[in-house]
Amino acid sequence: MLALPFSAAGRSLTGINIVAPSNAEPPHQPPGPAMYQLDIILKKGSNLAIRDRTGTSDPYVKFKIAGKEVFRSKTIHKNLNPVWDDRVSLLVESLKDPLYVKVFDYDFGLQDDFMGSANLHLESLEHQRTLDVTLDLKDPQYPEHNLGSLDLAVTLSPKEGDMRDAYQSMRLSDVHRKAQLWRGIVSISLIEGRSLQPMDANGFSDPYVKFRMGHQKYKSKTIPKTLNPQWREQFDFHLYEEHGGYVDITVWDKDAGKKDDFMGRCTVNLSHLTKEHTHKLDLPLEEGEGLLVLLVTLTASAAVSISDLSVNMLDDPHERHQIMQRYSLWRSFNNLKDVGVVQVKVIRADGLMAADVTGKSDPFCVVELSNDRLQTHTVYKNLNPEWNKVFTFNVKDIHSVLEVSVYDEDRDRSADFLGKVAIPLLNIQNGERKAYALKSKELTGPTKGVIFLEIDVIFNAVKAGLTTLIPIEQKYIEEEPRVSKQLLLRNFNRVRRCIMFLINTGCYINSCFEWDSPQRSICALVLFVIVVWNFELYMIPLALLLPLAWNYILIASGKDTRQDVQAMEDLLEDEDEEFDRDDKDPKPGPWEDSRDKNYILEDMLASWHFEWIRAMVDSERKGFMNKLYAIQDVCISVQNALDEVASYGERIKNTFNWTVPFLSWLAIVAFGAATTIIYFIPLRYIVLAWGVNKFTKKLRDPYTIDNNELLDFLSRVPSDVQVVQYRELKLDPNPSPNKRKKNNPG
Repeated sequence: MLALPFSAAGRSLTGINIVAPSNAEPPHQPPGPAMYQLDIILKKGSNLAIRDRTGTSDPYVKFKIAGKEVFRSKTIHKNLNPVWDDRVSLLVESLKDPLYVKVFDYDFGLQDDFMGSANLHLESLEHQRTLDVTLDLKDPQYPEHNLGSLDLAVTLSPKEGDMRDAYQSMRLSDVHRKAQLWRGIVSISLIEGRSLQPMDANGFSDPYVKFRMGHQKYKSKTIPKTLNPQWREQFDFHLYEEHGGYVDITVWDKDAGKKDDFMGRCTVNLSHLTKEHTHKLDLPLEEGEGLLVLLVTLTASAAVSISDLSVNMLDDPHERHQIMQRYSLWRSFNNLKDVGVVQVKVIRADGLMAADVTGKSDPFCVVELSNDRLQTHTVYKNLNPEWNKVFTFNVKDIHSVLEVSVYDEDRDRSADFLGKVAIPLLNIQNGERKAYALKSKELTGPTKGVIFLEIDVIFNAVKAGLTTLIPIEQKYIEEEPRVSKQLLLRNFNRVRRCIMFLINTGCYINSCFEWDSPQRSICALVLFVIVVWNFELYMIPLALLLPLAWNYILIASGKDTRQDVQAMEDLLEDEDEEFDRDDKDPKPGPWEDSRDKNYILEDMLASWHFEWIRAMVDSERKGFMNKLYAIQDVCISVQNALDEVASYGERIKNTFNWTVPFLSWLAIVAFGAATTIIYFIPLRYIVLAWGVNKFTKKLRDPYTIDNNELLDFLSRVPSDVQVVQYRELKLDPNPSPNKRKKNNPG
């Protein structure tokens, strides 16, 4: 190993240290456009810049070539002389572009601070020889500042022959490849906070907590007006590093209309915790007051994997038998979180959209199940790629939705979206190889191309039913809510449909009192007298069984009672058309022209507009941006509230409509059990048992996570919007050019 010296000519005017060889004779360069393998060991940093108030930094390093990030190191917390020992192998096509090295200080919830940069000119490196390199970090704006140095070991090796196949398999950065397979689960239960810092004028705060581990982020609910909040929430992270990692935790005070106040931070070092054991942690907050109470459990797991088509476990009869035994009924109460396993064969795609100027694409496929995410290699310059990969996932919730997305890889910018399908696990036909028409990013309309998948799901029905009654797992990658006129109108119309159902039901009952139909009124009167005279409490759940049974009979006889989904489909298509019209033509649309249809909504918007004006002139101390944020918060809150109300109404309807038969059968079991219990056990005993359980719950388990089983059940039932999103499109071999253009997300 030789240290690479520097010459004075190697320093640029910008203050970035440029490595150049000390000898006058340049190293031999092979002619022609060969490919090169660049092996780098990021060893350590020395005397790095201070960026935190504590007198330290949390440094990490980025490598870039030709403007594209090719590597990001792990973060070393609270250290100015970090030791990384990170290794990365890169394939480069040209030595003309230098390796750009940048160091940042990681700040959770804030913009990371710049700590210095340097260039490593690849043309200056000797081939087939490992060189020790020391890079002096500089800030181009302040070249006189000394920001420390980085120590690397670099090996450049030319690759002869056709390296296209190797390049396809190695083009993904080392970070992405490492992020595909996770080694365990970190389960964090956020219990409570104690003696937090008051941030509001009333002497209280509205605290919430942010968690971050690598690219995984969670945010807790906000508890208003308290310094001792009780959250009782659980979050699951994926552990990618074998020797643990860090979970960064920050506490914030929610402030409507302005930036949230920072209340403190703390860190969990997972390498200090033993696996398969629950640890209770009382973490004092740095840069703030009080502490957080957490329960942290590390569970080892190897259930997520990716392999070639020739290597898959379910095709092996012995392996398949073992898995079937693992999820058999007599093992229903063994590890309740291990519900099942799903195997996805991603075969190929046909007729994809051309995303590049050459008329081709560089497609790769991403398969997601809840927070598990795996991806294939990239097939370059191809609209009919073949991947032939097998993905295996552990199923924690049988009501999860498998999402398969196709992207076009772009070297100099983020990947372009080509299409997507969403498949609920309960809709999968095992072992069936199917062609799925790709949909738009919102899953509301078609886009160009089909993808061929073969999926197998094996699960335990008892575990699947029990997990339906616990809180659903949150996704740590979620889009930020946005204000949308079309989305607001859609949610309003959904709420209106639910309200109209209740109004029509009320009118029908009222018509019995009005004797509009004598036969109907006589039947209603006789039924009323019989029910009231013989009423018992067990008849309530028994009555709820009747519409379930009636709808089942109708569906079994070929009469589908679910025509409402077609109306929702039309509504979503209108929304897509409205988006296209807004983008292409500024003429007034249905929002302005259909006052007779939407006057109620316009009245609501007028009242909101009045509230916005009042908010704008309410306090001169508020800045314009704060007022704008307050308006946006109001819009998003109303939009989300309408969506939540409509979703619950639709989910109740879809439970009785047998939209998801598994959930409808589960409802029948629950109503049947409730009828039996109420019939045989006096009501006073049932209420007494419920009350004693409720009062002693926290005494028996102080850290139990509160939940509502009914709401947890309904959260698994799809709303009408989700039913449309999950519905398979009919394959159209010759779509019209206009429709293809309309639904082209590019």
